[in-house]
Amino acid sequence: MKQVGIKKLYYSISDVSKITGLEQYVLRYWESEFEQLRPAKNRAGNRIYTNRDIKLILYIKKLLRDERYTIEGAKMVLQTYQPEVESGEQLELLGESSQSTTSPKGKNTRLRNDMIEIKKFLEDLLVKLT
Repeated sequence: MKQVGIKKLYYSISDVSKITGLEQYVLRYWESEFEQLRPAKNRAGNRIYTNRDIKLILYIKKLLRDERYTIEGAKMVLQTYQPEVESGEQLELLGESSQSTTSPKGKNTRLRNDMIEIKKFLEDLLVKLT
């Protein structure tokens, strides 16, 4: 993954397009095909992607473009996909992506994972400042 300055908690679709080398319409299409890829939306209705979303997109890209899976084949592989877990982070299978963001449990899971990312970011920042 290309680095785009400071690590952010959320990225716009244009940021993700630049990072992954994929067109925005491809990202939107993949959202309709892969149930695990469901970025949240901000108050304005714009997609906001997390680092975990970007990892998933890069994995899907690898499956489709490098390993030459069909979309249906990639969906089958993604049924057992578990994102890399960073230190101290505990995720259920497929993390927040497997939860519907409209259900209370899905919102709580996403909020918890976002708080873990914020905590890690602040800890890293504190280490850099000391």
